[in-house]
Amino acid sequence: MTRAEALPIAAPGLTAVLFGLSGCLVDFGARTRTHGIPNAEHAQVTPGALDSLRSLQRQQIPCAWLDELPTALSHALATDLPDWIKPSQSPAANNPWPAPNACWQALMALNVERLDGCVLVSGEPRLLQAGLNAGLWTIGLASCGSLCGLAPGEWHALSQKEREHLRGKATVQLFGLGVHSVIDHLGELDTCLADISLRRLKGEKP
Repeated sequence: MTRAEALPIAAPGLTAVLFGLSGCLVDFGARTRTHGIPNAEHAQVTPGALDSLRSLQRQQIPCAWLDELPTALSHALATDLPDWIKPSQSPAANNPWPAPNACWQALMALNVERLDGCVLVSGEPRLLQAGLNAGLWTIGLASCGSLCGLAPGEWHALSQKEREHLRGKATVQLFGLGVHSVIDHLGELDTCLADISLRRLKGEKP
């Protein structure tokens, strides 16, 4: 085989993926933060969440979720999530988000040996900032996080123009934080993670 015929180099695999809980995996609009008491609608998984988790499980990529809500509240929200995704409560009265400690502790609980290839996905700006401070790749969620803050029914009741306006405003705010990518919801996560792998292959660092 000549050098010109050499096989292309495969994009590097991901090391681990951390997720926010409220406004990311469940609780579309992150309304538990403002309402305080979750209901059945809050505990519903967000669009694409279960498919994304199954895809990561097939690839044997370890995952965990993080939240700053009280333990009983966050576990009530996580009822419909697969048992294998690890909960990682923020330690943290002393080091709340956007301190990086919660991200590092979640990765240590997953027995992750390196930061390279670790990704945080969230719709919460303070958690995304913590991920950036921790040295992770970060993916912001525009429509289902706290920046839009709407229940699923409220979101779908908007006109297309109104949704685009809110989504665009949230996207600008997320990129303003310095996040590496912004997607609408977790249904777009696989494509976004593949893009991050290609960016790593080209030598880009978070």
